[in-house]
Amino acid sequence: MDLGRLAPTADLVAAVVRSNYPDLKVPFHARWRHFVVAGRDLWAERAEATAWADAAERARAEFDLAIVSVLLDAGAGAAWRFRDEATAATLSRSEGLAVASLRLFEAGDLSTDPGRPLQADGLDRLQTAQLAATFQAGPDNPLLGLDGRAALLRRLGEAVARPGVLFDEMLARSQARRLPAATILQVLLERLGPIWPGRLELDGVSLGDCWRHPAMRRTDATDGLVPLHKLSQWLAYSLIEPLQTAGVEVTEIDGLTGLAEYRNGGLFVDMGVLGLVDPAEAARPQAVESPLVVSWRALTVALLDRLAPLVRERLGVTAAEFPLARVLEGGTWAAGRRIAREQRPDGGPPLAVISDGTVF
Repeated sequence: MDLGRLAPTADLVAAVVRSNYPDLKVPFHARWRHFVVAGRDLWAERAEATAWADAAERARAEFDLAIVSVLLDAGAGAAWRFRDEATAATLSRSEGLAVASLRLFEAGDLSTDPGRPLQADGLDRLQTAQLAATFQAGPDNPLLGLDGRAALLRRLGEAVARPGVLFDEMLARSQARRLPAATILQVLLERLGPIWPGRLELDGVSLGDCWRHPAMRRTDATDGLVPLHKLSQWLAYSLIEPLQTAGVEVTEIDGLTGLAEYRNGGLFVDMGVLGLVDPAEAARPQAVESPLVVSWRALTVALLDRLAPLVRERLGVTAAEFPLARVLEGGTWAAGRRIAREQRPDGGPPLAVISDGTVF
């Protein structure tokens, strides 16, 4: 680790923010950004054309869409593409997964009621072949972890019946319609814990995106455990806007951490803040539970906290004006993608992580 490289990394991130958002009006890092294609906000178009019974009905539908879409967003691989006929766009990676999941949701494929397509109360019956068809995945267009993605959604349906019910649960935990962001994450971790396959358990509780590392020493039952919760935290960020639209004020947004994913993590590696002790490891597939990957992801979270104030300083904004959710969006994720494309032909991460489609 070379902390002296944080300054040039902050320079790059600030330049990317100014390039993408000259007015510095940066939205939160959320799934909703990926539904914007060729200048069209695809979900906003559908939502505005829908006659909702009330604000709560729209919020439940947006919870359905966001939760399903985020859980489908683990790395797609460099080869997969999605052709969206409505916009004539060919998309890959997160943007492709987002629009494919939107089309899956809009078509009513996740609903048990043909008259109410915009609800996801039929997840427990979703088949891999159905997901493959909508996502245009096959031998000539391989999507990593396809079986794992479909199984994850089936377990989600078994755990909560319909993701939209979590809106009502969060609303019930609010005080005078004010809800701390950390409470969003708490509800997600409590309710979605059973959906994660083969993960660590503690006192019968599935820990999700939580892994062991020998350097993490504690004096209690959490000894050796490193909690990251990338998908759950990105989902928490993504649920802020539906809550706000429904009239719930989300407070203490910096109560969530930065995201331990390969764009943020790749930024630190590609900018020389982090380096491999053994450079040969870059060419070897790495298990997500390996100490190398766990330490890379954990350091990513810690370094984002150090980087954010430097980025704000360069932009001339305060932490209140520019919380971490904006630094990520503006921001570190975009800068990580840009430098990855400069350094590797496929724009992939600097480490090859073996993914089952349920981590990042």
